[in-house]
Amino acid sequence: MAFLWYLFCNPHFFRYLCSEEFLILIIMKQLKNDCIQIAVATLGAELQSIKKGDQEYLWQGDPEFWNRHAPVLFPIVGAIWDGKYRTEGDTFELGKHGFARDTEFNILKETDKELTFRLTDNADSLRMYPYHFMLDISYTLDKNCVVVKWRVKNTDTREIHFQIGGHPAFKLPEYKENGPWKSKVKFDNKGSVSSITVADQGCVLLDRISWPTEDGIMNIEQKTFDPDAVIFDNSQIHKVTILDGKRKPYLSVSFDCPNVGIWSPYGKEAPFLCIEPWYGLHDHVRYQGKFKDKYSMNHLLPGAAFEGGFSITVE
Repeated sequence: MAFLWYLFCNPHFFRYLCSEEFLILIIMKQLKNDCIQIAVATLGAELQSIKKGDQEYLWQGDPEFWNRHAPVLFPIVGAIWDGKYRTEGDTFELGKHGFARDTEFNILKETDKELTFRLTDNADSLRMYPYHFMLDISYTLDKNCVVVKWRVKNTDTREIHFQIGGHPAFKLPEYKENGPWKSKVKFDNKGSVSSITVADQGCVLLDRISWPTEDGIMNIEQKTFDPDAVIFDNSQIHKVTILDGKRKPYLSVSFDCPNVGIWSPYGKEAPFLCIEPWYGLHDHVRYQGKFKDKYSMNHLLPGAAFEGGFSITVE
């Protein structure tokens, strides 16, 4: 009893109780079948774990490299120029990748086969994004596959504009702490692929970089991510597979999204690789147009709904 009293009187312990880390720990939902199991936090409706047996596939958020796991990006993907955008006759400020990843979701549905979380607009969101909306994120399992679905509904009386995407990070199968950082991915497109360029303020230029592949296989090194993510747009790719050292599939991400980014923090030799399916893209460098006219923007009339998502298959 004396020890418990000490803990609750300790200000550091009290701050921990109030921290996001503790909230994630206690507000966690799990789903499993005969092949795999997952854990999802209500904060950001973010995947926290994907396990097959004792093997963990999802990056576990070591802040030395990157403190997230698989955030959902909404209502923007990437960065906006000067952190500001123009819509409905006014200017708004919004941080990179939007606010959904840092917002608590409600649990809408919880069964032994499905987890669904819901976020609706509130006073805080309306200061950053002046639209009424409803965002549902669901997770289901199909054998060794995690199916992620997004549903955005316009609950406003006017057309709304938005982007949405995923940012899951996966542990690399051949990572060696003191060895050269390298990996291989395979695309479903066996032809030539090209990416747009990340430049000032995390915004993009339409200057294109061609990437050599062999039967759809691309070699990845640390220099690949100088200066930032490699972004393939225009529906060039709809499946990305991480290969192990024997070129066998380790994990695949499949999607219908028109854009996908691959990323690992440059210069850190981090033990993970992000595969990021996006219905949206960063602002162009020095973009001064309207929010609705951004490249790769989605639009919904009042009462209409958008559905999308992606799947993760572990081997």
